[in-house]
Amino acid sequence: MFRETTVNTALVAILVAVPLIAQAAGEPFIITLATKVAIFAMAGVGLNIALGYGGLVSFGHAAFFGIGGYAAGILASHAQNYTPLMTWPLVIDGTQQMLIIWPVALAASGIAALVIGALSLRTSGVYFIMITLAFAQMVFYFAVSWPAYGGEDGLPIYVRDKFPGLNTLDPLQFFAVAFVCFLLAVLVSVVLSRSRFGLALQGARQNVERVRAVGIDPYRLRLVAFVISGMITGLAGALYADLNRFVSPSMLSWQTSGEIMVFVILGGVGRHFGPLAGAALFILLEHELGSVSEYWQFLLGLLLLLVVLFAHGGLIGVLTRRPHRD
Repeated sequence: MFRETTVNTALVAILVAVPLIAQAAGEPFIITLATKVAIFAMAGVGLNIALGYGGLVSFGHAAFFGIGGYAAGILASHAQNYTPLMTWPLVIDGTQQMLIIWPVALAASGIAALVIGALSLRTSGVYFIMITLAFAQMVFYFAVSWPAYGGEDGLPIYVRDKFPGLNTLDPLQFFAVAFVCFLLAVLVSVVLSRSRFGLALQGARQNVERVRAVGIDPYRLRLVAFVISGMITGLAGALYADLNRFVSPSMLSWQTSGEIMVFVILGGVGRHFGPLAGAALFILLEHELGSVSEYWQFLLGLLLLLVVLFAHGGLIGVLTRRPHRD
């Protein structure tokens, strides 16, 4: 436990130190990479609640990531164009205030997770994986065929959304926003895993019949966990849309679902800071190897294979493993 706490603290310290050093060196691009790590790690924390604690292998979390992104993009675009989102009898204006956009992104992704989860959780195993993937692809193709908001070309956000008291156009200040949101997501994950609900959820993952025998409905447990998981991932999507000042159907693609799952597996399934380690390693490989070869994903796939075969605890598990003594 002490080793893992030390590793987690070191990971957070490095994530904070990198943009501070980059700011001093005049390298805003490095700050943007650190912000991307924090946002992707947050999306991984969301998936980790369903996968790590509930044993739900969802291949459709890109749906929630993209819905959160589109919630931010649509509200911002209406604010930029000075057109209401809805007209009579209920007039709703667009906005670029993060404190308004975030609840909308949470609500939209939560409702989507409730609908998708309510249907998908009636199955299990490979059927659950395929149904979540099918739902995500349905949302993806809906976005592609939605010309009002860019269709397959995507939707630009010309000015980054605002947070009270901060200049979000400043890379370091926007990193601070994303970093705090990530820490709050981890806090939710920690509290949830140690609560009675979290313990029951983990019990359902290990033995469904035993949980059902003590009067707990595993379906409801998993549905609540799936909704919370989708909401956190949706908020990460809203931040990612702000980071890029652009939202497109690619946020909803199955590749995005795969990447979020890679973050969790690389870092360590069920580890609170595993998604941070996985996202950081992914972004590092993409940045360093992507400039060398367009086939850098081959090395990522090889690394993922080694983790699955020989390091079930992921990167966190490797770093916290105690050496054997003779």
